[in-house]
Amino acid sequence: MATPAAEEQELNPSLRNDLQYLLSSILAMEPSESLISHARTCGGGSITEQVQNFLWDHCFSKHVDFYAPYLKSFLKKLITQVELDHGYVLDQLYELYAQYMTSFKDASSGKSNARICKRISFLFPDGCSELQSCPDSRVLVFPLQCSLNMLEGDTGCSIWPSSLFLSELILSHPELFSNKSCFEIGSGVGLVGLCLAHAKASKVILSDGDLSTLANMKFNLELNHLNVATDMPQGNKDSSTVTCMYLPWESASESQLQDIMPDIILGADVIYDPVCLPHLIRLLTILLNRTESHNGLSPNSKHANGEHNNRDASDRFDGRCSTVYNNASNVLAKEAPVAYIACVIRNIETFNYFLSLGDQANLDIVDLTDSLKPIKLLRYMQSYNEAGVRLLRVTC
Repeated sequence: MATPAAEEQELNPSLRNDLQYLLSSILAMEPSESLISHARTCGGGSITEQVQNFLWDHCFSKHVDFYAPYLKSFLKKLITQVELDHGYVLDQLYELYAQYMTSFKDASSGKSNARICKRISFLFPDGCSELQSCPDSRVLVFPLQCSLNMLEGDTGCSIWPSSLFLSELILSHPELFSNKSCFEIGSGVGLVGLCLAHAKASKVILSDGDLSTLANMKFNLELNHLNVATDMPQGNKDSSTVTCMYLPWESASESQLQDIMPDIILGADVIYDPVCLPHLIRLLTILLNRTESHNGLSPNSKHANGEHNNRDASDRFDGRCSTVYNNASNVLAKEAPVAYIACVIRNIETFNYFLSLGDQANLDIVDLTDSLKPIKLLRYMQSYNEAGVRLLRVTC
């Protein structure tokens, strides 16, 4: 999806990056306002003919590959903005908009069960050769079938900010996940799982408690050329195989969870419903409590619980969630199971309830937001507010 090589030779690096941002925004189906903002940046403040030609070559002339009502809305906004600026609109853009007006009805875009394909592009910065996951092209694109309207009860098939954050984190720090058995609770469209497979996790196990979401997730994995298994993996598997399992939190058995035995548990935007939180805490407690730890200590010993760790502590969230402790305690953390939970705090009472339940279950919940940061691989995505996402580390 990058700018063609012959065209790149004629563009300065700054403009090339701006055009890549514009194209990536269209592929991700960002709001029209974001696209117009990127288009103006590419044109130095106005939507020039050069920018319009780029859009025609890489977007509109290939409109069969995109969701047509979305392109229709963007094209209308684009033409309106150029005319307001007293600029020149390419004839082919007028002609295409006329075709859209006669071919597509706005009402057809309102179906709650409709599916669209968004393409999420991770743009790696120059000089990122130290990242194992950095492709030569600097652009990693995952097509994902998503719900058209997440407000119509189809939240499991939508892309949420916390899953974008976890995906950036995995691709920014692949060494934390490489050769590790990873299990995600509530996997949604499967984006985090795709990034785990790209980072060469030894096992990738995804789960969801909604059957339609699970089916959509499997579709997305296959769309990205991964093999999908439904049986629990035994031993190391090829990184191109991802296991998907149906796992309602309230009915998951302890034996079923103990069979998973992951090194790393992940969850994105799973702290949202107070009714579900006791079930979530039960799952985390079982998954994090191994009967035997790697260093031979029982999970209930003081050292295994981290009581002898030297912490650089300053309390947050009413004293119940402390900041990350220093690196001297990381040796044990690498050996014991650990959970990374990314969340947006939409209701502080619900979040505090989660912390309270975790405290009752003897879970250690640590805020890593300020200490473990991902590289910003989604800078073009203006709708993604990375600053609103918190990263929690949960251990027993």
